[in-house]
Amino acid sequence: MQQRTIGNRQVSAIGLGGMPMSIEGRPDEARSIAAIHAALDSGVTLIDTADAYHRDANEVGHNETLIAKALKEYGPGAADVLVATKGGHLRPGDGSWTQDGRPEYLKEAVKASAQRLGVEAIGLYQFHRPDPQVPYADSVGAIRDLLDEGVIELAGISNASVAQIDEANEILGGRLASVQNQFSPRFRSSEGELEHCAKIGVAFLPWSPLGGIKSAPELGSRHAVFNEVANETGTSVYRVVLAWQLALAPVVVPIPGASRPESIRDSAGAADLVLNEDQVARLSAA
Repeated sequence: MQQRTIGNRQVSAIGLGGMPMSIEGRPDEARSIAAIHAALDSGVTLIDTADAYHRDANEVGHNETLIAKALKEYGPGAADVLVATKGGHLRPGDGSWTQDGRPEYLKEAVKASAQRLGVEAIGLYQFHRPDPQVPYADSVGAIRDLLDEGVIELAGISNASVAQIDEANEILGGRLASVQNQFSPRFRSSEGELEHCAKIGVAFLPWSPLGGIKSAPELGSRHAVFNEVANETGTSVYRVVLAWQLALAPVVVPIPGASRPESIRDSAGAADLVLNEDQVARLSAA
């Protein structure tokens, strides 16, 4: 598969988002593990997770534990996989999401994540979402400390503005490896952050690149141009969306969520789909 760069690591151009395997409506464990193995079989070497990807209050880190199990069962072939996890978001168990960006919390959370993932140092750790109750510099400062101490190998942020990207990169001493923001045909307000990441050479990881769990099935009907290009290329509309995102900048690494083997196999194929200039322009203008 085509490769892209996050920090000092080479990863597959298409990653796998683990959230659908652990929140409400999740499949059984066997199907989730099959999906992860299908991703690896397809050449995926980036898997994104978070300690907040769980359903019930008493199962924090459900997705991290699931991914660790799947990688262990896969064997030596999973050795090059970069597992990216996040901290700073919480799920009380009532379906809501809350934030905790306190440095002391993040430093404890990262240790718990490493234990669940079965690693001494986390490959990529990302501050999940700014906490309005905590100065952003304090939260990112904790990530910097973890990086300096070798607890994490690469540092990233998520749900950030251009100003926060620059602030984080400065606090990290120019070592910001990734920015993970929502970006899809229906959600383009992070286009400025994507362009900024391309300018400064930081990986941009679109989350919900296909529009999210509920909206993805309607992608083709809501966005006719993507459906047209899918017909032109003889591929799925989902593959076209991901190929379009890859064409926007060499720093883009989409992380589509999946819980079925066939879904991630189709998404992985986007790395080999080359759209022409006219198609990219039409999709960008849609």
